Amino acid sequence: MKPNKYKKLIVGINTKIPISNGKLVKYINFDNAATTPPFVAVLNEIINFSKWYSSIHRGKGYKSQLSSEIYDKSKKIVADFVKADLKYNTVIYVKNTTEAINMLCNVLSQNHDEFIVLSTCMEHHSNDLPWRKKYKVDYVNIDKLGRLDLKDLENKLIKYNGNVKLVTVTGVSNVTGYKNPIYKIASLAHKYGSKIVVDGAQLIPHVAMDMKPQHSKEHIDYLAFSAHKMYAPFGIGVLIGPKSIFEKKSPDYVGGGTVNIVTHDFIEWTHPPEKYEAGTPNIMGVIALIKAIKTLNKLGMNNLELHEWNLTKYTIENLKLIPDIKLYGDCKNYKDRTSIIPFNIEGLSHEITAQILSCERGIAVRNGCFCAQPYIQRLLNISKEEIEKRIVNPNLSHPGIVRISFGLYNDYTEIDTLIDILNKIVKNKEYYKKKYAH
Repeated sequence: MKPNKYKKLIVGINTKIPISNGKLVKYINFDNAATTPPFVAVLNEIINFSKWYSSIHRGKGYKSQLSSEIYDKSKKIVADFVKADLKYNTVIYVKNTTEAINMLCNVLSQNHDEFIVLSTCMEHHSNDLPWRKKYKVDYVNIDKLGRLDLKDLENKLIKYNGNVKLVTVTGVSNVTGYKNPIYKIASLAHKYGSKIVVDGAQLIPHVAMDMKPQHSKEHIDYLAFSAHKMYAPFGIGVLIGPKSIFEKKSPDYVGGGTVNIVTHDFIEWTHPPEKYEAGTPNIMGVIALIKAIKTLNKLGMNNLELHEWNLTKYTIENLKLIPDIKLYGDCKNYKDRTSIIPFNIEGLSHEITAQILSCERGIAVRNGCFCAQPYIQRLLNISKEEIEKRIVNPNLSHPGIVRISFGLYNDYTEIDTLIDILNKIVKNKEYYKKKYAH
């Protein structure tokens, strides 16, 4: 097989780490759904810009003016990347997707209107818990493979008779890699008078995104995503939504940069997005994000999606050949998933499996519930009684899953190393159990 041409784009790709026998091996990172290493181009851009670094919207000095211009122009680059119309939308910089969704929830709740938010049974906690604080939340069901039940979505929209004002859904599940049909969901939401929020944390780094024009039934009303999952881990995230909504609301965080006029008894807020970006902006994070977007555009999102799709298919087909490997999600219809593969080894805990992979071959995977406990409970068929036991006794170990997640730089040789050690683990399960017993 041809070597992966994308490897040279990544910082630290040849880093070696110690494993249990004392040898140094190349680190294999299959935990890209959590965070990605930076592009070399991103790190170089940060270093090159550093000598020009200055305050944003704060001074008349040359560096300050230059930094401010770069910062302001970056919003269009971000909008173009996801095909958002800046005549209608605003791009707000935050720390990450979690902050974006919390901000949106807090801002939309200011009128204290009582309405329903429809979430789903597959959401990351960050697209579930914030809504619970402010609204009545109901959950769209999933099928036995963990896919969203669109019929249940429509039934709930009908049931609440126009009182659902928001449908909030992940673009891609961080557990199964299932790619939700966001445009069908948007059409249903709009049909029944609702808006749609898409958690794009796992979608934007892997799939070409189009928010669609405002007049389209498939239009995405709100979108949130994080740069640290798209090869720019420098503390920046994005929230995109209608200017008209953000104009009407008060900012979630307040302080420097958010006002036009202030006296001791009067405040006039400035316009979005500045109104929502209190304090000194993270220009370094913006520099990183924009370079990452330019790099991804140059590579072509469709090319990257195909590459990762091939890696995913190759891995799943090989995992199916290993006895005692239990795969979760839809392992036949590859076109509806991205490069995330959840699995367990029968008779071996997810913690020990992950530890063996790391200690024996230097392979990094994630294990546990991935901040999506209700979804994991459904996938594993955990009974209510089992959950209640852990509520009463938090010291009991939690059930969970092992997650493989690819980035554009992963290759077939790394996958073959994974398949080889998994075969050995399954054949020598008792040996590894004793060796890595807690």
